[in-house]
Amino acid sequence: MTALLTVENLRVRYPTRTGVIEAVRGVSFTLGRERLGIVGESGSGKSQTGRAIMGLTPSHGIVTADRLNFSGIDLLSISAKERRSLRGKRIAMVLQDPKYSLDPVMTIGRQITETLRTHEKVGKAEARDRAMAMLEAVQIRDPKRVYDLHPHEVSGGMGQRAMIAMMLIAGPELLIADEPTSALDVTVQLDVLRIMDRLVSERGMGLIFVSHDLRLVSSFCDRVIVMYAGKIVEEIKASELNNAQHPYTRGLLNCMPVIGEDRHPLPVLDRKPEWAA
Repeated sequence: MTALLTVENLRVRYPTRTGVIEAVRGVSFTLGRERLGIVGESGSGKSQTGRAIMGLTPSHGIVTADRLNFSGIDLLSISAKERRSLRGKRIAMVLQDPKYSLDPVMTIGRQITETLRTHEKVGKAEARDRAMAMLEAVQIRDPKRVYDLHPHEVSGGMGQRAMIAMMLIAGPELLIADEPTSALDVTVQLDVLRIMDRLVSERGMGLIFVSHDLRLVSSFCDRVIVMYAGKIVEEIKASELNNAQHPYTRGLLNCMPVIGEDRHPLPVLDRKPEWAA
């Protein structure tokens, strides 16, 4: 498998008055044209890893790595202008909640066409036609109506689909999806996952799927990385997640409810200091 993305010893630090917070500590992995899941609790470093790859770490954060290479490009040595040209065009990120990620004063159609016209020289009419086609591709039934709506006028599921359309309009090679279904009900979750699965398969993209839902990741992804306290503690095939060996992964699996079993109270993680060492 040819690596689309190579990450070696990635670290993200935030200096504070009381010391340096290490949000990501020595993360290493490769990604081909596949679906890679990153799971862990809130604060484990999942989103910080994705944002570092995108170049979206806040200015006071310090990002270092032995290697951070995308399709032959050293992401740490290129200029800010070159990084901006990659974002949206070749690398895209779907954020967690459309309520906070979409511009509330711009129509959905305008936001999608703005993304396209930033990276490609197309006229307004062509941009509108391609935006309509992309809205249809993410299974929005009435793309003409939705195109002219503002984010607050659509449901959470439709807003998330609009965000996916906006991120895919320029045809990226790598998509980072940060908890794209966490704010959605179960039936809409399945719709969004089917859309992403189809588009990733058809376009041959690499996908990093960030989630806290182990059951969802095990059924949707090809491989899974488990993070704890900013580090990777286990990497395993998604189909073999139930056979995970690390006690932290086993603890996460054991905390999930099981239909038909009386488990009151649910077990909690018995954390070990060495997991974070």
